Amino acid sequence: MIEQSANEFMTLDLRGVPCPLSFVRTKLKLEQIPIGSTLTVWLDPGEAIEQVPNSLAVEGHLIASLSEKDGFYELVVQRGESQ
Repeated sequence: MIEQSANEFMTLDLRGVPCPLSFVRTKLKLEQIPIGSTLTVWLDPGEAIEQVPNSLAVEGHLIASLSEKDGFYELVVQRGESQ
């Protein structure tokens, strides 16, 4: 689910989506936004939060923040010039 407000703030809710599908969906969404833009991704604990941030960093994106919320994690990633 994508939410977008007038200020171009986007949230991708991937709670309940297994890894590696959560990484693939995040990567595809990042490819649709301009370089330097940020995307907030909500991820479940476990494999998704262990794998997605590292995989995005390897792809050339910047992990701006990672915080634990009530039962999920909020990852803010800035699109880089992916490989």
